[in-house]
Amino acid sequence: MYTYKMIQVPPNISVKAKDNKAGVAAAYLQNVVNEQAADGWEFQRVDTIGIEEQPGCFGGGKAQFFQYYVITFRKKVSDA
Repeated sequence: MYTYKMIQVPPNISVKAKDNKAGVAAAYLQNVVNEQAADGWEFQRVDTIGIEEQPGCFGGGKAQFFQYYVITFRKKVSDA
């Protein structure tokens, strides 16, 4: 049996225009995965979750849509 942990990460990573952008996203994900692995969590996957935000009663606006990224990890639970 496993227990699962989900971590929401930002959909965009900010870098300066002069910085080398090659591998920035991979390095960011690698850092998050390695931090969790150090605590015994095993990487499973990255999912995109879409959220629809409805305007308030007095907003008069349209619904807005946002995408978030969630990294899933798992850890084996000892059978008791």
